[in-house]
Amino acid sequence: MLDASAPGERWSRARILILDDEPANREFLCHVLQPEGYGLLLEVADARDALERLDELSPDLILLDLMMPEFDGFDFMDALRGRDGVKNLPIVALTADPTAGIRRRALASGASDFMVRPLSHADVRLRVRNLLATRFLHEELQGYAALLEERVGERTRQLEQARLEILDRLARAAEYRDDDTGQHTVRVGRVAARLAQVLGLGGEEVELIRRAAPLHDIGKIGVPDAVLLKEGRLTPEERSVMQTHTTIGARILSGSQSPLLQLAERIAITHHERWDGAGYPAGLSRDDIPLPGRIVAVADVFDSLTHERPYKAAWTARDAFAEMESQADGQFDGRVVEALLRIAPEVRVLESGMVVDVHAATAAQIAVAEPALEEAGESEAALLERVRVLTARHDELTRELERLRTRLAQGVPAGVGGEADT
Repeated sequence: MLDASAPGERWSRARILILDDEPANREFLCHVLQPEGYGLLLEVADARDALERLDELSPDLILLDLMMPEFDGFDFMDALRGRDGVKNLPIVALTADPTAGIRRRALASGASDFMVRPLSHADVRLRVRNLLATRFLHEELQGYAALLEERVGERTRQLEQARLEILDRLARAAEYRDDDTGQHTVRVGRVAARLAQVLGLGGEEVELIRRAAPLHDIGKIGVPDAVLLKEGRLTPEERSVMQTHTTIGARILSGSQSPLLQLAERIAITHHERWDGAGYPAGLSRDDIPLPGRIVAVADVFDSLTHERPYKAAWTARDAFAEMESQADGQFDGRVVEALLRIAPEVRVLESGMVVDVHAATAAQIAVAEPALEEAGESEAALLERVRVLTARHDELTRELERLRTRLAQGVPAGVGGEADT
């Protein structure tokens, strides 16, 4: 809070505009205010001239004579309405007319205070000092609000980064059970995002798919190792157990307010549905299967074919592309398979983590260069604790920002600023 009783640096920089057509009036105000140590007293005789030069003059307070010829103080205040940078600019209306009507009109036009001539030296000094204190307090509050906004934004970014890191680690934790590199989920996310881009989805949708697709197999956490890691064909009973990973994953991801997790839930439950209706768990077909689920189905199967698993050797890319093409409009949406064939030259580069967009289809480039999982990184418990701390700090800053916005909306608290004479 500013100390209005002691001159300081802010007072020495204060710029006061004295707008009056009478030289004697301007001289009197300068004589009264000069001993106060204000930075600059700006004298202007013509209201139109002052209006045109207002940005150059940049006043912190205006002492405004209401009764000037042609373009008077009321005209000046009317012209200020809606102008940028003058919302909290204090204006003291000065006049020799003491009638209540003039007073009300001046205050309704935007004056912060009203004084009747002849003016008292002490009243002028106190009114100016109090109004400047209010002005500077608003500036400080606005500066603090901007700083607080920046801090909240930074905390929000840190929190979002930590949340995404947890989701990434959860996806990899499930994948490590049958892929000791833990890279299948990452590759599926990259390829799925590129397919979404080729299919014409918007930048935000592409990014959501890139983030959500790696969670498609999170339900494998609930599948026994005897089934998940079995070499060779599964029995019908084992296959039924394996298929439950779609519903398990959807249950794990359900109930969230996050668009990312909501999309991940839809992908988890639908990425094994088939275009011809022979998939699971619901036997959906064609366009009843959400497009993200159809996209991830193609990316998932292609990646599984081209990489070694406990129950099979890796296929060549040529054989995998041929198999995917043969299943177009059968197991897979033909449009998605066509998109996969279009990006065939890019696939290996996408898997390596580099960005390739040979079609330059949209301005939404896919940030596929994921940071490697740090082998010596913090534990899951430590990461969760970091998210908890960031969340608490973020909520605290948000509440403080809301309180500050309320103060700014309501004005300066009682006791700051002068009260007009009656």
